[in-house]
Amino acid sequence: MDLKTASEANLTFIVNEIKANLKIVNAALISPEHFLLEDYEDLLEIYQLVQRKQGQLTMMEIEGILEELRTLRQPSKSSRKSPER
Repeated sequence: MDLKTASEANLTFIVNEIKANLKIVNAALISPEHFLLEDYEDLLEIYQLVQRKQGQLTMMEIEGILEELRTLRQPSKSSRKSPER
């Protein structure tokens, strides 16, 4: 798989791989639908870091990655405010 190209399929793959490697308890909190394709480069960097460390991430690194994912994460459609009339 060529991850150099930003696509929805690649975004889905890298987000799912990040989630699997971090062994997140509540996996529903991180879903590919929560991220925009315009943030692909940032997500790819996180993915590459997680792959390099392969099970050797410290708690501080995991917390930093989760914080970065939190800042990139878009609110779900159900929690977005509807425009005022």
